[in-house]
Amino acid sequence: MSLISKFNGNMNVIGRLLKEYRIKNNLSYEQLSAKLELIGISIHKQSIYDIENNKRTVKDYELYALSYVLKIDVNELLVDIKNKFDETKGT
Repeated sequence: MSLISKFNGNMNVIGRLLKEYRIKNNLSYEQLSAKLELIGISIHKQSIYDIENNKRTVKDYELYALSYVLKIDVNELLVDIKNKFDETKGT
């Protein structure tokens, strides 16, 4: 049994948006990995691919570092989960 639980079958909630912002910033997996390394966060390019494709979880400090490097507010990567919770508010 895995110790990692999933939310609606997903390993993370930022994958889709991370990919959007990475592409919007014209960054390859390798370039994003290198930018993270410059601020002391080591996420291999394969791990970035895995995050985007819901095959890997994201640590809290990685979430912040990704938003920092992409020059966006951390909440922009969390929009999908916010919308999911907002949908359940009315029920």
